[in-house]
Amino acid sequence: MSSASIIHYIMIKNLIIALLVIVIGVFVFMLMQKSVPAEPIPVPLATSTATTTPAPVPLSVKVSVTFPKKDQLVQKKFTVIGKAPGNWFFEASAPVMVKDKDGSKIAQTTAQVSPPAGGDWMTTDLVDFTAAVNISSGYSGPATLVLLKDNPSGLPENDDSVEIPIIVQ
Repeated sequence: MSSASIIHYIMIKNLIIALLVIVIGVFVFMLMQKSVPAEPIPVPLATSTATTTPAPVPLSVKVSVTFPKKDQLVQKKFTVIGKAPGNWFFEASAPVMVKDKDGSKIAQTTAQVSPPAGGDWMTTDLVDFTAAVNISSGYSGPATLVLLKDNPSGLPENDDSVEIPIIVQ
């Protein structure tokens, strides 16, 4: 054998050994990747320095109606009497309606702030109010008196109401 053949043989042998080492290394690396469970990446917890403010109490919880009471029998003409926070009204008035058992409107009127608070409705204190209701239809039976907070802005978040079941005679 010539020296060139021996060198050629040694180079091929070294190349084959190098390739085997690389293949075995890749194989071992792949096995290790599968057998070692991946650890979750820690995610820092969000910390908030803001304080949560409670939702404002709706004005409807402060509205009280003296007449009619829940499930009370009323005539087709009656007067609603009660107290509500002054800011329930706009320009000293607020809408009132009566709905029949199916939810259809059978009467609509306006509640007015009563004297002596008539001139002082721009308050958060309770003020007296009245509303003259006239049910002109021939309806009689279960109904719902609905007192609505006047909402000149039209924004839904400013809506509020009180519903009182009544019986129309």
